[in-house]
Amino acid sequence: MDQSLLRHATRHCPFLKRTPVRSLRQLSTTSVVGTARSPSAATATSGSALVAMARRCPIMHDAVNARAASASQCTRMHSTRSEAAPQAEATPAATAPVTADTPSSNNTFDYEGLYGDELNKKHQDKSYRYFNNINRLAQQFPRAHTANVEDKVTVWCSNDYLGMSKHPIVVDAMKQTLDRYGAGAGGTRNIAGNAALHLALEQELAKLHRKPAALLFSSCYVANDATLSTLASKLPGCIIYSDALNHASMIQGIRHSNARKRIFRHNDVAHLEEMLAQEPKSTPKIIAFESVYSMSGSIGPIHEICQLAKKYGAITFLDEVHAVGMYGPRGAGVAEHLEFDANAATSRPVLGSAVDEVDIVTGTLGKAFGVVGGYVAGSAALVDMLRSYAPGFIFTTSLPPSVVSGALASVRHVSTSNVERLGQQRNTRTLKARLAQLDIPVVPNPSHIVPVLVGDAALSKAASDLLLTRHGIYVQSINYPTVARGEERLRITPTPGHTDAMTDHLVGALESVWRDLELMRVSDWVRAGGRAGVGLGARHVVCALYTPCPAFCAMPIVL
Repeated sequence: MDQSLLRHATRHCPFLKRTPVRSLRQLSTTSVVGTARSPSAATATSGSALVAMARRCPIMHDAVNARAASASQCTRMHSTRSEAAPQAEATPAATAPVTADTPSSNNTFDYEGLYGDELNKKHQDKSYRYFNNINRLAQQFPRAHTANVEDKVTVWCSNDYLGMSKHPIVVDAMKQTLDRYGAGAGGTRNIAGNAALHLALEQELAKLHRKPAALLFSSCYVANDATLSTLASKLPGCIIYSDALNHASMIQGIRHSNARKRIFRHNDVAHLEEMLAQEPKSTPKIIAFESVYSMSGSIGPIHEICQLAKKYGAITFLDEVHAVGMYGPRGAGVAEHLEFDANAATSRPVLGSAVDEVDIVTGTLGKAFGVVGGYVAGSAALVDMLRSYAPGFIFTTSLPPSVVSGALASVRHVSTSNVERLGQQRNTRTLKARLAQLDIPVVPNPSHIVPVLVGDAALSKAASDLLLTRHGIYVQSINYPTVARGEERLRITPTPGHTDAMTDHLVGALESVWRDLELMRVSDWVRAGGRAGVGLGARHVVCALYTPCPAFCAMPIVL
């Protein structure tokens, strides 16, 4: 049986679905020549008991016979002994060749059936995504209402980390711009959609990251995809070295580039160097990684990776999506945060700093800045090349003026105010300490992310549902493929808007859910050998990355 027919059969035949591959191979190599009606059919079926079984199947019967007849016809056309293969032996099915995706030329492909099969897979492995109806209330955030406007809940998993989406400076700027310029941009950046606001925001973002230029995209997913795919496709023989936990947008960009890729273990610079050393220094290389990994809260080793890039002739691509607005004296991200005092003293690049060493930075306007959109910052030539070649930039409608205006107002405010950052960090630290006291497992990390480990997809969903329906708290469960199987979790993100009373309520609710569902605590994970950094030994102190405030330095977090 040829490969196309086998692929179709495996998708649709219950027997093939549940039969081990080893058994199928054995059947496919078992001779059944004697079962054929003619020499040509014998040739088509010789060595395959699997085909003989298919002939007895009411679904596959027609397809197998049609394929055999088609092969018979082809043999007659190329044979010099045409008299040995009488025309009468051709079956009517020979006039209806079978395509790779259909069992018979008379049947159309079952599209809806495929959709259902794919969804069933998601339900069976508990990775199906449920979308809660949550409507954030601008004047009351982090409060929101569900589908019932009278049903109020507290949101504890928003990426609006600083609550900037409701900040008066941002909202007023958007209202005024909406009245003046209308709802849409009117076209792509190259055709009628390139306004003074877009240029001003790009200049502000370049200034924030201390780079010569920046370029706006509709989202950072698009920015990552477009930048990596365009850049790597232009570099001859390029190799991309990607952290194992990189975001899907970066993975997609790498795929679209058609460049060679090498995946190094998460934050493992020794493994990265081992791979870099295998290639000539002259080979173009891109090292793609993140500053804050959003599902674990871990921090990328920026300096160490930049040093390796310099040593082996690579350039660095740093995704600061979950760090912009959150770290550094001006909110430029972890790269700026690493030399906090030096960067606070000047707006120019500090020689030898992480900001200076990183070649390309991407970020979002949709998380800490509270609006929507993405961007890339780097050299003027790089940005101009992306503007000229990247399909994800060229062939999409420009961001609406009101959105750009709101983002511009937010970036300018966050770059001059530490109030929101300090409030968020203080609430994060308090929550981590409270959960540690209750032995509730938080994946250890130095960032603003609070990943509470559950370790089971169904239980993670059940915990999320209980928090929402019984306690009026919305925390989304995170399952595969966003995190590895067995590392399912609740991802909590405090904001400066969460009050002490809200924190008390959340901690009490989590304790109740852990008790009712009998979920594993840190001590249980220790006995089980640990998972995702939880329970891998004695309790240890994890120092928060954000330590410019003396009050923070005096509050180590025990996890």
